[in-house]
Amino acid sequence: MRKRLKESFMIQIICCDDERIMRKSLRKIIEPELQLRGNAYEINEYCSGEALLNSEDIKEADIFFLDIEMQTLNGIETAREIRKRNQRAVIIFITAYADFVFHGYEVKAMNYILKPYTDAQIKRILHQALEELELENNFYFMIEQKSGSTKIDLKKVRYFSSDRRVIHTYLSNDKLTFYGKLNELEDQLPNFFIRIHNRFLVNLNFITVVESSWVFCGEDKLPVSRKYKHELDITFAKNILN
Repeated sequence: MRKRLKESFMIQIICCDDERIMRKSLRKIIEPELQLRGNAYEINEYCSGEALLNSEDIKEADIFFLDIEMQTLNGIETAREIRKRNQRAVIIFITAYADFVFHGYEVKAMNYILKPYTDAQIKRILHQALEELELENNFYFMIEQKSGSTKIDLKKVRYFSSDRRVIHTYLSNDKLTFYGKLNELEDQLPNFFIRIHNRFLVNLNFITVVESSWVFCGEDKLPVSRKYKHELDITFAKNILN
C-alpha cells in the first residue's frame, strides 16, 4: 500500500482594517502560530476595502481577516467583491457589534470575532481556518510549467500518464503536461487515485469498467498490469460500495 504524504502549501493571509494598531495586533498573534506549525506563509495588510480590492492578492489569498466597520467601503461590501473573484478562501469578520454577524452568511464567512478579542480567540479561529484549508488543498495540485504555475482540481483529473520524465494530466476537458516522476506524484495524491500500470495513475471515480487487463476511464481504454490488478479489483469494489 502506498504511503500518503501530507501536502504542504504557502498560506496567504490578508488583514484588512483601517486601524494600523489592529492590523499589527493580528499579525503579532498569527505569525508565531504559523511558525510553530512550520507553515510557509505570507501576510499582507490593507488599510481599507478599496485598497484591498485594487490589489491582485485577492485571487490567491487563503484567509481574510476583515474589519466590518471601515470607512467608505465596509467589510461586508468588501467581502461581496472578494467572493466574485475568490470562492475558496476563508473569510473571518472582526467587529465590535454582534448584529453584523448575520450578514456573514451571504458571503460564506467562516466565523466572526468580536472586539475586544483575546489571543486565544484568534488562535482558535486561525486553527479552524487552517484545518479547512488543509482539507481543501488535499484535493488540489500545483503543476509547474515554463509558462507558470497552474493549480488543478484533482477531482476533475481522470488520470495521469507518464512518458519517461514527462507526465500528462488528463482532465475532464483539458490536458496539461509537466516534468516529473510518476512514483513521486503518486505519494502526493489523495486516496481516490490508484496505480494500474507503471505508466498510469487513475482517478477511481472515473473508472467505469474493469476487465482482466484493461480499465475504461471514461471513453479511454487503459492497460492494467498484473502487478497492480489485485489491489485495483479490491479498491474498485470498495469504491462502488461506498
